[in-house]
Amino acid sequence: MSTNSSPRISAATVTVETEPTSLTTGFAPFPADRAELYRAEGLWAGRPLDTLLSDAAEHWPDRPAVIDCHISHSFAELDALADRTAAALTDRGIRPGDRVLLQLPNSCAFAVTFFGLLRAGAVPVMCLPGHRHAELGHFAAVSGAVALIIPPQASTTGFDYREMAAGLQAEHPGLRQVLTPADLDAPADGSAAARGPVDPAAPALLLVSGGTTGLPKLIPRTHDDYHYNARACAQAYGMTGDDVYLVALPAGHNFPLGCPGLLGSMSVGAPTVFTDDPSPENTFALIDKHRVTVTGLVNALAKMWAQACDWEPVLPRTLRVVQVGGSRMLPEEARFIRQNLSEGMGQIFGMAEGMLNFTRPGDPVDVVEHTQGRPMSPHDELRVVDENGDEVAPGEEGELLVRGPYTLNGYYRADDANARSFTPDGFYRSGDRVRVFAEGPRAGYVEVTGRIKDVIHRGGETVSASDLEEHLLTHPAIGAAAAVALPDEYLGEKICAAVVFAGRTITLAELNEFLDGRGVSAHSRPDTLVPLPTLPKTAVGKVDKKQIVAGLTGGSAGTS
Repeated sequence: MSTNSSPRISAATVTVETEPTSLTTGFAPFPADRAELYRAEGLWAGRPLDTLLSDAAEHWPDRPAVIDCHISHSFAELDALADRTAAALTDRGIRPGDRVLLQLPNSCAFAVTFFGLLRAGAVPVMCLPGHRHAELGHFAAVSGAVALIIPPQASTTGFDYREMAAGLQAEHPGLRQVLTPADLDAPADGSAAARGPVDPAAPALLLVSGGTTGLPKLIPRTHDDYHYNARACAQAYGMTGDDVYLVALPAGHNFPLGCPGLLGSMSVGAPTVFTDDPSPENTFALIDKHRVTVTGLVNALAKMWAQACDWEPVLPRTLRVVQVGGSRMLPEEARFIRQNLSEGMGQIFGMAEGMLNFTRPGDPVDVVEHTQGRPMSPHDELRVVDENGDEVAPGEEGELLVRGPYTLNGYYRADDANARSFTPDGFYRSGDRVRVFAEGPRAGYVEVTGRIKDVIHRGGETVSASDLEEHLLTHPAIGAAAAVALPDEYLGEKICAAVVFAGRTITLAELNEFLDGRGVSAHSRPDTLVPLPTLPKTAVGKVDKKQIVAGLTGGSAGTS
């Protein structure tokens, strides 16, 4: 799919890209026939993504646009701040098409910087607060990023972003600048330099994949497809300017950014409230204070909020829609969240690569509790296939293949991954095992029954087992390793490192200190360490992870 070979990058080494390349080198656009169809059907607006903000500023200038614990901005103010930030970026040498790593916490500054980058014609690479040296180095190398924007101070856990940034610059000479939002506070009369025409079919931003094999991949989302993604999501949930959206998950995620998130809320003139503390105590108070009506949560967090309704003095009574997704949810879990947190609980199953399925307000309770929803767009195309790639009978299980007006056509500069991930006619292989109901009230709705790719869904983050195993095997005390998912009441799944020690043993704390030194993201480190004499194998010689999990959940092995 891609037209340019990407550097080969392992968990241990990152190829350095020193010369900036064209934005479209290594980008797979939508095929011309499908693009023409989506335009003819009125799905694609043919406008830059940042016009979501300029339109809102024109129609609702005085309405609050973004709110955090320190400050708020109206749509007109946010629009002006985006212009000033774009001017500051331009003054610092950021040019249209430049890729910039964006790693900021949930805040109004995130929104200002994000729109400033778009308005300068730059392409933000949406890093998450938990990403560390290994991931950011990989993103810098693949994207050819010229700058990194980080928080002005250490994180609440004490992590020093500046120290990490210095190490990244030493390894990646093309990463010319490290900036904070304060560095982009242009003079009051600053205005963005006039930019040339924007190609709406080109990438507007690069999202980050959950990581299924190796390090996370970069997902190019075009102005056309992401503009549609945000607007269509808001419309499907019946959002209006009377709604208020709460971002409690990391804002750089696809989910709280555009599903409907910040961008979808903006499309209807609704404000967005940011918080980087998702605890019930904090969020319930914010929901009450700002009359929040819509939010998106991962399953574990939704369950925690539902439980907290038993003891928190302030309850989230204004919530109209609570989207819940991130991992497979059992019907009894959905029922518990719906009955205890909000009757407006709905399931969502989607991916940063594009395709979204979700239940709608007003769907029957049976549908809400037993399915993960139906496709957002009538132009989404789904296939369910067996291991040979043949379509299964209606209602039968298989791997979900998808394409449509907001699903990518290839990862960014990742030829090998694209060869594995796409069919010759452009369907994306999701790696999820599903069934699409063929009859009854659930007809057309999707149920996720498992997964084909070797990943762990921990607290809403998708962790590549193979990537973590590569890191584990670099420790001199570990001779063999398998990363497996174990069920967890709060995280959904926790990460277990089952290892065979090569002589001496180490503790979980020692292991995670070692992984921290390798720059492994905080959410990818093991929660438990299990020593085994050998790793069980299947008949064809592969590590038998099912047997490992069965042994551990059956209590036949201890943890340390």
